Amino acid sequence: QLQLVESGGGLVQPGGSLRLSCAASGFILDNYAIGWFRRAPGMEREGVSCISSSGGSTKYADSVKGRFTISRDNAKNTVYLQMNSLKPEDTAVYYCAAAPITIATMTLGMYDYWGQGTQVTVSS
Repeated sequence: QLQLVESGGGLVQPGGSLRLSCAASGFILDNYAIGWFRRAPGMEREGVSCISSSGGSTKYADSVKGRFTISRDNAKNTVYLQMNSLKPEDTAVYYCAAAPITIATMTLGMYDYWGQGTQVTVSS
């Protein structure tokens, strides 16, 4: 069974950091581009960052550029999202997703497999 499981969410103060992990089971992540998306209360799901299957190409939403870093360890079948300088507006449920393509894209429709999400709350 193909499955993605996110972890690492939690409550953090503004300016703090979190690292999210996305672990895959039932398939090999090497063949997939991975994206991180988030949905804040009352908002549409939006792309945060994505990485190509090789890890050689990444993209970021303007709102997180310079603060978030996506990376992947194909040997561990895991993708990470390092989030620094967190702001209250980063509060959302964060999802990872896998697309059976090589390029990095934040086009939602390209993603076939989704995790259940992990809550990130930035508040003092």
